Amino acid sequence: MKSFRLIVHQKNFSAEDLIINSKDYPGASLGDVVEIYHPPPEDDNPRSKKKSEPEEEYPRLLLQVKAFPDDSTQQIALQKDTISVEQSIAQTFGLQPYKNVIIRIVDPPDVALDSIELTFKDQYMGRSEMWRLKNSLINTCVYIKKNIEFCGGAVRCQVYEMWSLGDRVACGVITEDTKVVFRSSTSMVYLFLQMSSEMWDFDIYGDLYFEKAVNGFLADLFMKWKKNGSNHEVTIVLFSRTFYEASSLEVFPLHMRECLQKDYRGRYYEDFYRVAVQNERYDDWSGILVQLRRIFSEYLKIVLEYHKRPGIDIPAATNSTAAQGNFLEVLNMSLNVFEKHYLDRSFDRTGQLSVVVTPGVGVFEVDRELTNITKQRIIDNGVGSDLVCVGEQPLHAVPLLKFHNKDTHLNVPDDYSMPHWINLSFYSTNKKIAYSNFIPRIKLPPHLPSDDEKKESPKNKLVPQDDYIHNSFFDYDAYDAQIFQLPHAHTVHENSSVNHHRVLPRYKRTSGSLLDSHELIKGQRRKMSDPDVPHRIDSNARSEPIAIPPAAVSPIISPHADGSEGSPPLESRALINPFDPSHVTIKLTSNRRRWTHIFPKGPTGVLIQQHHYQAIPAQSDLPATEDGSNPKLDRMISSGSNHSFSATSALHDYCKKRPNSQTNNHSVPTAPKNPSKSLTFLWGATGEQEWTPALTTAVNDVLIVALIGVDWKSLTIPACLPITTDYFPEKRALQIDYVVSLYSLLPDSVNADFAQLRSTSKRPLTTVEVFKELISQRLAQGFQLILMANNADKIGINVLNPKMRASVVRTSVTESDESYYLSIGRLFHKISLSGNTISVTRYRPRHPYPGFNYQYRYRFHAPHHDTYEESYASFTTEKLEHFNWNYLDHYVCTGGDTEFVLVDALKYWRFRVYLLPLNNTANKKIIDGAEHCDIYTAATPTDHQQMVDGLLKFIETAVNKIKRTLPSKKTRKSLSVINNAPLVQPRRNSMSNFSQNVNCSSPFRERLGSNRLSDRPRPRSGSKVMERNRTSQSSESQSSSESQSHDSYPDENTIQSGPCLKNAATNPEIVEAMKNPLSGLMFICAQQNLPCSTFIAADAINWLMLRMEGVTTVEKAVQIMQSLHSENLIRHASGDPNKPFLFGFFLFYIIDKDDKDSFQPCGDFQIFENEWLEVEVKSALNWGLSVVSTGLDVPNTYCDRKYGVPHFLCEDINVEYAEIDSVIYKRMRLETDVASKSDRVEWGHVRYQTTFMPDQAYELIVEWLTSSGSIVAELLSSWHRKAQTCGLQMIPIPHDPLALPYSNKSDPLRGPIFVPLNIKCLEERDRIFKEFKDNTYLERLFLLQEAIVQRFGFINCMLEPPNNPDATSREHQYVHCTGTVFVLISRPAVKPRSRVPSVGSKNRSTGRFSVHADVVPSPHEAYITRHVSGKNKDDYDNSRKMGFLWSWNHMVSRRWRTNQGVDNNFQTKLLKDFREFCGNVNDRLRVFWEESWVTKENASTSTDNYLRK
Repeated sequence: MKSFRLIVHQKNFSAEDLIINSKDYPGASLGDVVEIYHPPPEDDNPRSKKKSEPEEEYPRLLLQVKAFPDDSTQQIALQKDTISVEQSIAQTFGLQPYKNVIIRIVDPPDVALDSIELTFKDQYMGRSEMWRLKNSLINTCVYIKKNIEFCGGAVRCQVYEMWSLGDRVACGVITEDTKVVFRSSTSMVYLFLQMSSEMWDFDIYGDLYFEKAVNGFLADLFMKWKKNGSNHEVTIVLFSRTFYEASSLEVFPLHMRECLQKDYRGRYYEDFYRVAVQNERYDDWSGILVQLRRIFSEYLKIVLEYHKRPGIDIPAATNSTAAQGNFLEVLNMSLNVFEKHYLDRSFDRTGQLSVVVTPGVGVFEVDRELTNITKQRIIDNGVGSDLVCVGEQPLHAVPLLKFHNKDTHLNVPDDYSMPHWINLSFYSTNKKIAYSNFIPRIKLPPHLPSDDEKKESPKNKLVPQDDYIHNSFFDYDAYDAQIFQLPHAHTVHENSSVNHHRVLPRYKRTSGSLLDSHELIKGQRRKMSDPDVPHRIDSNARSEPIAIPPAAVSPIISPHADGSEGSPPLESRALINPFDPSHVTIKLTSNRRRWTHIFPKGPTGVLIQQHHYQAIPAQSDLPATEDGSNPKLDRMISSGSNHSFSATSALHDYCKKRPNSQTNNHSVPTAPKNPSKSLTFLWGATGEQEWTPALTTAVNDVLIVALIGVDWKSLTIPACLPITTDYFPEKRALQIDYVVSLYSLLPDSVNADFAQLRSTSKRPLTTVEVFKELISQRLAQGFQLILMANNADKIGINVLNPKMRASVVRTSVTESDESYYLSIGRLFHKISLSGNTISVTRYRPRHPYPGFNYQYRYRFHAPHHDTYEESYASFTTEKLEHFNWNYLDHYVCTGGDTEFVLVDALKYWRFRVYLLPLNNTANKKIIDGAEHCDIYTAATPTDHQQMVDGLLKFIETAVNKIKRTLPSKKTRKSLSVINNAPLVQPRRNSMSNFSQNVNCSSPFRERLGSNRLSDRPRPRSGSKVMERNRTSQSSESQSSSESQSHDSYPDENTIQSGPCLKNAATNPEIVEAMKNPLSGLMFICAQQNLPCSTFIAADAINWLMLRMEGVTTVEKAVQIMQSLHSENLIRHASGDPNKPFLFGFFLFYIIDKDDKDSFQPCGDFQIFENEWLEVEVKSALNWGLSVVSTGLDVPNTYCDRKYGVPHFLCEDINVEYAEIDSVIYKRMRLETDVASKSDRVEWGHVRYQTTFMPDQAYELIVEWLTSSGSIVAELLSSWHRKAQTCGLQMIPIPHDPLALPYSNKSDPLRGPIFVPLNIKCLEERDRIFKEFKDNTYLERLFLLQEAIVQRFGFINCMLEPPNNPDATSREHQYVHCTGTVFVLISRPAVKPRSRVPSVGSKNRSTGRFSVHADVVPSPHEAYITRHVSGKNKDDYDNSRKMGFLWSWNHMVSRRWRTNQGVDNNFQTKLLKDFREFCGNVNDRLRVFWEESWVTKENASTSTDNYLRK
């Protein structure tokens, strides 16, 4: 302990938090933790008390000595006996500069933290990164609001809260036992508002419950988001269930039947979902409250009268109560999205949260099977689920699920479940009533007129007392005592087979009323209260089911009260009394402990939920009020205090109150010391807090009504699933109930096998790296590390603590073994490292739960839709035990080589992008206020050329990361690939096209050597480069203005600086000219694992067209290169002589037979393909209008196309012009960590299209398993920037752009908007296209639709051929040139083509496809049909099926927009105008049709004149 003078410094002076001179404090060494505080005042006069306030108010600061100043400036700044603390820290901890402070070295265990919460924002942090970040923090000192960086700053987070010894602290040391909780300020949040009948009731203050939910709860929530800086991606859905009074399906008219469902009581119902906000981020959410109020005003009328038609009677509709609503279905809807988180991986959010806001009280009537599905999915997926009740809190434990009583037996009791996987909050307003402080906990029943009483509500009828008790009262306590009288009471097991689902007759209560005490006593004397009578009747096979030895039943399962980890119940199980749930304790399971590590330990040593309190003080030693430092109460006080949880043999011990643990006694373990006998409370998320009637989620005092009943922390910064848990089954259970499988990995020998195959540049992973990666992979797939109790050897397993010090993994492999235990659900993995061998032991349940598949139909209304459309979803549980870990472990071992490829079942992360043209002048016109949006013109050959140039440059510099060698004096003109226009245009244009290309493309390729990725040094430097860049910029602007007027070949001097090859030059001469250092090709530098003299095929084509006389077309240049290839002068860079020369981005090299020392390729094309991305460039399709050289003189077609006749009016049409070749995808390995920021070896893959056409969207998919999300995000951001410099925009797209309900991966609350095409307006006199052959009608109709989307700026997308080659229709997908919208056109498939058998389809008879009822339509056709099943008979007219499916690209966030003007307003305007055009508003469609015919007629006239000549 020593006194120092304190000064403060800024971050820019020193990055260290603490600067201290080693000479001043010789006792301190690096890594020491020191405590810094102002000394207390010495005398006791009143003035000194004022001085002591900082000491009282501020906690003491702990900092770590990380470095002693070696820099002279820092040493000079520090005078003798002076320390410097970073300014913001000193301010936070109330340390005053130039005052004296005392410094004391502390022992880290004395200031160790039990748990710490870290928050992060606007980034994706995977679970592997969380674990590695936690390991990097061990033995470091943290303080409140400390910023923490990892992976070279790619991962950033901040300390939010710390707990030690039951109290919140401001600083501390992270040890191996500290639980680290990660909370995300940018999550995917689904807010569901239950629009049940109670929403239209009034609360005790006279507000509608809807007002309480929206003006109260949501307004408060949005305010807290704003205050905290939360930036969630939010979807808000209003949902309800409508019941119909009908006895049979025949009562319903046909148009109603498609979506009806029937419940267990035979009632017909329909579920409605109104999506108000979809995947939006707003800085200010207050505007949304207005929108919700607007929807509310008409919601009930629309939903109840949705099916009304004039002249048709429909059954009476009523809105359900909250308890009977579609609560579990709603959670599953969000889970269908959440469980696909790896498909559309957003890089600016982490975490998933479902919030259901209900006007009810937390009681729901549910189906048992759906409960099991929901529970298993929520727990397995690690999704946070919050339930916020705006109703009054009842006097029994909630949340409470009441299972549907499907048994017709009269005396069956109701069966309940208390889901620990739902985080419950009660919202109460802070209004005050002047005359009363009383807060009611029950809702008064509505008053009914006496004459209606019988008819309307038979349940409210009073019955004679004897009958009432006899029929409805059931003594739960007596029943439980009977059940639990056996010594095995604490290991209640249940059968895991599904057959006994309904064996137990359930006793039914016909009323929820409470009985007073004398009725209870009376009830206990009655015969029917003996619970065993019905058991003996029904379960004759087993008289005492509870006493079955554990060998016969499943392990780690609880009584069904807990939902039982998805397995059905035994015949007898403890019934739950919701008024006293603490009497029921259940066997601990891994599911029960999955989330517990996010809760801090309270003063009594148990895990607490901070928003649960008691309304009355319990003990004097534990204050019930808050000291004012935080709006939330620090501790929760339960009546009679807390129990310690060591299990005892008889259950009645659990009912006795234990002596209280000391407040500061830290020895009460989080996990019970002996997991084999551990029990946990049934109620509550932690399982360690006891429920009492006084426990409330709202504190109401005489003076204040504090608004703290909501778990605002969970709703504002939701926690991610913790990376640690503490449950492991006992040894006996492992032996009896689990199947054990074991396999070993020897990474060194696996890699030795593949060593001769792999490229020389890649270092194989070491055994320790593989070992760590196997753990990372399991964490990433939802596993948790099990923190074993220190006495784990008692349960017969030799376990080392999973402590991952950085030093452990870097020590020699001969050190003692290292083992990790991980779990998810009932799967347990043990991964051990011993020497060079990694052993993986998997424990799977012997009797896995049956798979569930729940089919669900519903109606939903998405933004911009007109109606509630029918849709369906299936809710399925995943069989986690089927995941192929052996395959994945070998994939990791081989470092992503070609032997183990990524397969869908591995659930790898992926990110799809399209490369599109960067700028379109029409976009700017629309942003600037153009009236219409159909102002896009067809791309010119110059535009296509720029696309080709840009793509080649992008692939070279961004994806393949190629560096160029730079010859000394060389003017590089256009090295771009010349546009294929000469192939497809009349020959007279070829020269002018080429000259334009030379001019306009040079700037795109001028800076080929410069690479903006941070790890690549620029090969060029100096002023000349800068000058050349400047001139190239000017030439670019010139080319855009003059490109149309250049018709002559440019001056020879501007292009050529070397000898020109004669037309008759021999092949060896051509090769020599290529090698010329001044005028030859630019080669790729040799150090990149490529042969010397490697060049890009497209560059060679360009070079030939510049240097060789007579070579003016790409076609001719390709022929010359192919002859070089056939004479073995050049070869593909893989060394494979059979790989032909193609036009595009391909790597070839000049064979140098003399040079034996240079790098020789291995000749294995597959290995080469895994290292380099190669793509073939093909001609633009020009919407099918390109002239195809057939060798026949067909003047009509020539003129059609020549005079700009639209494709749908051409004499000969080809609807399959885009499908000449099926799209082929390939995959290559991608180095993701280009800046070497990560602490591990990282890689991914890129899946790409092997062909590129300049007028099609080009698709890349980045895929990864072994990369950090933030590292991939940085790579893709650099690609995004690089694309813009190449004249492209890189737009992320969803895996399922149209979200059709028939696709199994689609979002159930998203769907395409149907935009009908009004063909009737074109058929005033006669059917359209009557001038052409009948059998071309459908094809022409499709081409007309395509011409319309072309006018609106859409670009064709090349899709993979359908899995079903016999499909009766083909889908054509288009993306808007801004990347923000997709359109799908469906057309009937025509006769199969022999060229591409994979895309063939059935023969279809000709004519209008609406006639063919025998043909089963494609799902998309059916979807279109459904969209127009409107309210009039005319809506069923088949011609109305014609139209478009329109869908928003929800992946384009602000981060990916290249033009910030293309915002929501732009998209809304685009859709509005598109709808108006297709609906022929202001005659626009008809005008377009007539203009097209005028063009056609003019072309015919010109053709006639041409033929006459």
